[in-house]
Amino acid sequence: MTMQTTNGTANGTSGGAIIERVIALGDLEALKPYERAQYYARLCESMGLNALTQPFMYVRLNGKLQLYARKDATDQLRKIHRVSLRIVARELDADGVYTVTARASMPDGREDESTGCVAIGGAKGENLANAKMKAETKAKRRVTLSICGLGWLDESEVSDVRGARPVTVTQDGEILDAPPAPSSGPDLTAQLHASVDWGRWASGHVLAINAAASRGAVNEVSAVVADEVARLDPPEDARAVVREAIKARKAALS
Repeated sequence: MTMQTTNGTANGTSGGAIIERVIALGDLEALKPYERAQYYARLCESMGLNALTQPFMYVRLNGKLQLYARKDATDQLRKIHRVSLRIVARELDADGVYTVTARASMPDGREDESTGCVAIGGAKGENLANAKMKAETKAKRRVTLSICGLGWLDESEVSDVRGARPVTVTQDGEILDAPPAPSSGPDLTAQLHASVDWGRWASGHVLAINAAASRGAVNEVSAVVADEVARLDPPEDARAVVREAIKARKAALS
């Protein structure tokens, strides 16, 4: 990211002033591009997150441009705050809704719980397995954000929120796509698909796979990948890179 800097701030605007504007306006679209970029960087810095991994992405919801947390954000937050997770309940109700409850705990003894729900209906086989993994992923990510005191929308929820529209914003803060024209039913999946850097998506998962210390840890990453493949339908070349990495890591840990 290249920006003119004055006294450690972009274009002479202080990071504190930008954050104050965001709080006052509640809409990142009201900021100038360099202010958006500066806000993103300061936000990541304040949380101890690596901005280069793009822990947050943009979404337009209720007429405002906001950020939502990606997998990279929750993974880094768990490591930074030493958050421990465990699944305490899995339930399927009479309406076909599968609910997973995850409990998070911190070294200071604080605990929190969140649920992840997915409508299974008559799903079978691989579709059923993917739906169950999605519910578990939702529960884990939501409770991670909650125990860290963040009321963010999580990546696993974006496609399920009515009216939410992922937005492409460059590292310099430029909004690439125009506000949506009124429509009766936007294709949210297609919009999310178009906003993803698939090379970065594959590289991020490969890093996580290679860092896995056991076959169980590899399987956890595989579950996340399966959830994202089911929701986002990545291109085959990106899937192939991740599949080969999973295969190689499992072989190395055998």
